[in-house]
Amino acid sequence: MGTSYAGEAKPDQDVRVWMDGCYDMVHFGHANACRQAKQMGGYLVVGVHSDAEITKHKGPPVFNEQERYKMVRAIKWVDQVVENAPYVTTLETLEEYNCAFCVHGDDITVTADGVDTYHIVKDAGRYRECKRTQGISTTDLVGRMLLVTKSHHEPDDILPDRENTRRMSLCKESVSPWTGASQFLATTNKIIQFSNGREPQPNDKIVYTAGAFDLFHVGHVDFLEKAKSHGDYLIVGLHSDKVVNRYKGSNHPIMNIHERVLSVLACRYVDEVVIGAPYSVTMELINHFKVSVVIHGQTPCDADIDERDPYEVPKGLGKFQQIDSGNSLTTQDIITRIIDNRLTYEKRNKKKEAKEAAAYDAFQKLKNENRHESTAVNIAQDQSTKKD
Repeated sequence: MGTSYAGEAKPDQDVRVWMDGCYDMVHFGHANACRQAKQMGGYLVVGVHSDAEITKHKGPPVFNEQERYKMVRAIKWVDQVVENAPYVTTLETLEEYNCAFCVHGDDITVTADGVDTYHIVKDAGRYRECKRTQGISTTDLVGRMLLVTKSHHEPDDILPDRENTRRMSLCKESVSPWTGASQFLATTNKIIQFSNGREPQPNDKIVYTAGAFDLFHVGHVDFLEKAKSHGDYLIVGLHSDKVVNRYKGSNHPIMNIHERVLSVLACRYVDEVVIGAPYSVTMELINHFKVSVVIHGQTPCDADIDERDPYEVPKGLGKFQQIDSGNSLTTQDIITRIIDNRLTYEKRNKKKEAKEAAAYDAFQKLKNENRHESTAVNIAQDQSTKKD
């Protein structure tokens, strides 16, 4: 296992907490789990499974391990990332990284053999739970992307079955029993929890950038890190769903404005988010936020509805700068990955749904028997008992 440190955190803080997972298509649900885990101690170590381990137990991930490692490092509550972490959490792992206990969401994760991946730390009393974020999951996001596969992506005659892909994302039979309905309900409290609450200092150089930041990914992370390096305080303007749909078309954005806000706020390079920012950067916006430089990447930029350059004002003020993050990954590239491998992902998600349902049934059985909620489950053993 490899390890790396994020931000300026030091490894000698008092209570060290371990958390691990696949972190495929890292979203604000993952970030919220890290936020809760960090609150249980002073230092958060996150183990990320390798591509080989995920493929063995769940099926192939959408993002490769290097992309997933970088995404987790970018979550503001993560202090240290351990690469190639074991799929089953062991006491040896906790001891190696001097962690008091392991934290996971209030759902069940099982191996390819149906064994609770946290059974060892649960039995040892070194397991804690956090609340899983309702209405968001990687499975749901994959389903949403498959629904975007219209003729401008591929010819209609080879499109995946619309009803089947809709079932993956929306139908009650396919929605995880742990995540609930596939609709995230935003609250002001959640936004406050994700915000760092830091106001810019009088002498801070304020950087502004704007966009959709849909399906927040490693390309966005690299861009925001580069943008932040041009100043002291980074403000990200997020365009409304209507505006994003106007310049991206189809069913974009795949994540609504509330989901995109939390995804961007969870990034350690971001200090503030403007919700529903204007497409054109105005003089009012620049003056209000005391913007020193407006940053844009290499993505082509459409004219506004009045046919004017959306960066006309900052360019006229000499405050516009175009940068190259060195990462060409786009949201469309992610959608293309899903489309190109749709049958594999459909098969993976169907298998995952069955395992989750079995795990949930086993969990409810333990609950009915008044067993402790941190008791490990064994799907294979439970199903074998039913056969007997």
